Amino acid sequence: MISYKPLWKTMEKRNITSYTLINKYNISKNTIYRLKHNEGMSTTLLNDLCRILNCRVEDILLYVPDDSNL
Repeated sequence: MISYKPLWKTMEKRNITSYTLINKYNISKNTIYRLKHNEGMSTTLLNDLCRILNCRVEDILLYVPDDSNL
């Protein structure tokens, strides 16, 4: 499973809120919802978030093994 838990910590460090992503960077509310619920994201969005936050992909997501999917 992919977790976006690191994203929220990175945003906090950079003083960027969900509101900022929505209103300044035109990230949709639905996308924020999907991130909060660890749903699938495109690599384009991941690239955009890395650019906006000036960070690496490791600062946005974390892979957590899930044995139930085997």
